[in-house]
Amino acid sequence: MNIDGLGEKIVDQLVDKGLVKDFADLYELKVEDIAELERKAEKSAQNLIDEIAASKSNSLARLIYALGIRFVGERTAQLLADHFASLPKLAEATIEELEEVAEVGPKVGQSIADFFSESANRKLIERLKDEGLKMTETRQTPADTSLAGMTFVFTGTLARRSRDEAGAEVTRHGGKVTGSVSKATHYVVVGADPGSKYDKARSLGVTTLDEDQFDALLAGKLQPVPASTKSNSAAVKSTRKSHSN
Repeated sequence: MNIDGLGEKIVDQLVDKGLVKDFADLYELKVEDIAELERKAEKSAQNLIDEIAASKSNSLARLIYALGIRFVGERTAQLLADHFASLPKLAEATIEELEEVAEVGPKVGQSIADFFSESANRKLIERLKDEGLKMTETRQTPADTSLAGMTFVFTGTLARRSRDEAGAEVTRHGGKVTGSVSKATHYVVVGADPGSKYDKARSLGVTTLDEDQFDALLAGKLQPVPASTKSNSAAVKSTRKSHSN
């Protein structure tokens, strides 16, 4: 939770003395509990208590990361927060719904589902909620909705931006980025040295774009193709041809 002053040594002492058994116990600590620790004056103890209290207003992404879900780092936690905007909604999500989130594949999705299926973890989250931690977040309004309803997957190395930056551009235009290719995918944007996602897109007939075509789509110079169409347009053919050379 990025609590200033709560280092490893303090955590070890809190656990050794039985003051903290899990994450939520931090929010029940008193100044006197901290002051009893080795070399902790009352003023520094109060400072730590204030820092712990302040962490209740941390972002939803920080809270998700702090839960310690296997395979969920800071980047994935942010993507989950952006997608679900609510910890209770995330906790109820199916594996299929989790895999709609950018960069969340079957392994990560299963890990998240397994975490929230544990009754102990459910109780922990309820305790955190009772302690007043931030469980929801307002979604940012897209700059426009030109890509609304469109689902994108990125593969390979793009020349002018990272895949994360490209995904953020899709989101700003109302689209959605996922980590796996399916028949419901509208576009797979292909960079250099693409992986298996490009092969799967071709096998499913999903429209592929290179970075130039992606830019044209963002600029409104390329007409969006509905997923149901599974385009046979010249642009798509030329993209496939360029990646087969």
